[in-house]
Amino acid sequence: MKKAPNGGEPEPSPSKIGRLMVVAGLVLLLDQLAKAWILHHLPLYHSIPVLPGWFELTHVQNPGGAFGFLAGHHPGIRGAVFLFFSGLAAVLVLFFYFKTPKTHFMLAAGFALIFGGALGNLVDRLRFGKVVDFLDVHYGTYHWPAFNIADSAITVGIGIFLLHIVTGKLPD
Repeated sequence: MKKAPNGGEPEPSPSKIGRLMVVAGLVLLLDQLAKAWILHHLPLYHSIPVLPGWFELTHVQNPGGAFGFLAGHHPGIRGAVFLFFSGLAAVLVLFFYFKTPKTHFMLAAGFALIFGGALGNLVDRLRFGKVVDFLDVHYGTYHWPAFNIADSAITVGIGIFLLHIVTGKLPD
């Protein structure tokens, strides 16, 4: 980060902003392209087997949060809660991203993945009032809730962050 001209907080470098835009932008683009394909080619609640007995593309829409959290509540309440917390999470992730030193490249990449995933699901909430999910993993009667590329990016980003915590490799 460059030193601030007034001696205050350092300013983010253009390269760091560029890396955030590339990683988060790719997550957002891939997520929205995949969701557009699902919306156009796969009717709601229909599936396409990919690995029979293990993995399918299944079009579902989640009005709630992770694992259907708040799905049964009034859409106005749900919308306000998710928009508020999505915005707050995005600001916090950006704060941590820009505070992460160059020496912690993977940690910064993890924050960028989280940010891109949050944007992908936020776009859905703004457009549809719910999130389009389609990655369906299961084995026999054991069924993981359907998810999407944005959710995957968030999960990988959080995994990178947790790995840094567990290994004691967080910046000072």
